[in-house]
Amino acid sequence: MNNVFVYCEIEGTKVAEVSQELLTKGRKLADTLGVQLEAVAAGSGITGQVEKQILPYGVDCLHIFDAPGLAPYTSKPHTAVLVNLFKQEQPQICLMGADVVGRDLGPRVSSALHSGLTADCTALEIGPHDDKKLGKHYDNLLYQIRPAFGGNIVATIVNPENRPQMATVRSGVMKAEVLDPNYQGKVIIEDVAKFVPETEYVTRVLDRHVEAAKNNLKGAPIIVAGGYGVGSREGFGLLYELAHVLHAEVGASRAAVDAGFCDHDLQIGQTGVTVRPKVYIACGISGAIQHVAGMKESGIIISINSDENAPINQIADYVINGTVEEVLPKLIKYYKQNSK
Repeated sequence: MNNVFVYCEIEGTKVAEVSQELLTKGRKLADTLGVQLEAVAAGSGITGQVEKQILPYGVDCLHIFDAPGLAPYTSKPHTAVLVNLFKQEQPQICLMGADVVGRDLGPRVSSALHSGLTADCTALEIGPHDDKKLGKHYDNLLYQIRPAFGGNIVATIVNPENRPQMATVRSGVMKAEVLDPNYQGKVIIEDVAKFVPETEYVTRVLDRHVEAAKNNLKGAPIIVAGGYGVGSREGFGLLYELAHVLHAEVGASRAAVDAGFCDHDLQIGQTGVTVRPKVYIACGISGAIQHVAGMKESGIIISINSDENAPINQIADYVINGTVEEVLPKLIKYYKQNSK
């Protein structure tokens, strides 16, 4: 009752990284509230496979739903699992990943429970709230923080009355940290039939085709990212050349993607990938809040920009004032000379 819950996405028997990131955040939220952290895992053949991937993040209780009809993921059975479990357990907070599964499952569960949902949060905190219109004071609400109105403001959203308070978070926004490899949490093997009626298994997946990722932006130690200031698709050739020399990955801002300079899978930011490289080289990127949300946790940020007043320069560790065409060939030349 009144605990923090995290829905864990599972592919085969592997727990998704975003779920482990949310377990880390969930543990901190639970500690702040003085409650327990609970996790939900649903799939087929997962018993004995997922416990060691979940409990070490500080999970006090893991609910496992193991049945053939729960994998691969389909909407109705997983919705029934969460809706009926939440009616039984009455959590105050539920977190899930803002990816394909979370974007489908979150709204369904929220709608069924009339709870409300904030999507694509960039931060989650606990704090008080005063409703001046109703004259009410609330303690220990979940602050669901995310950019709004095209990223022009950062909104803090609260849900004072309805439970659970639900939020989805993109992969990479939070940092996954094991609390204790030997953390002793309780494991409950749930009776799936009690939560999921046979009528919910109306969809059967006949075939699946999963394409391998074209890049490794999330795991790259160095990223060379380009913005609208790169100027053209051909201009991105310089970024690829520098990335090749540095053994880095190439990324982009939304402005560069929208202009057709590169493919969407390279997009970094609120509507793209969130990254945490050791070195982030921003080439011709102005620094809109949506983009910064996806790379602000980088170790070292280097800005290459002809506009010395560009917003990204405010968060950069090093600023090189100049155009991409001027600076990148010199970087490539001198790195090659000094790396032999």
